[in-house]
Amino acid sequence: MTDTQKSASGTTTKNKASVGFTDDERAAMKEHAKELKTAARRGSRASKADGESDVLAKIAEMPEADRTMAERLHAIIKASAPSLAPKLWYGMPAYAKDGKVLCFFQSSEKFKSRYATLGFNDIANLDDGTVWPTAFALTKLTAADEAMISELVRKAASSD
Repeated sequence: MTDTQKSASGTTTKNKASVGFTDDERAAMKEHAKELKTAARRGSRASKADGESDVLAKIAEMPEADRTMAERLHAIIKASAPSLAPKLWYGMPAYAKDGKVLCFFQSSEKFKSRYATLGFNDIANLDDGTVWPTAFALTKLTAADEAMISELVRKAASSD
């Protein structure tokens, strides 16, 4: 073989950028698989209290700044839309309507972001024209923020 020719077995992927999932993304998928197994084990005996205890335990593991926001959001969401069922979703506190995740809180630590996120999935009733936000960056919660979030959650969970 000449210097300009290289064998296929001599090439490695170490020099190439990874196009797969990050370690954080793989960890989130593993958490989701674990959540599905737990839900299957609980079966029909699962209750809203089981989901809430799982969510509260996950919130308790968060760093203080995210934990404080997550605790406030949990209270706001429960008060604004008591019909939503707390549950874990990819290792994040989430709130489901008819078994489907409507909204979720993503800690800034989850994917090493500079802010936490409150997100809404497509079942959320937030449609407003042809463009509307479905995720919000959070660095802290003011009284005005809490009022806005309460109204968003109420609207998202409505049947209108």
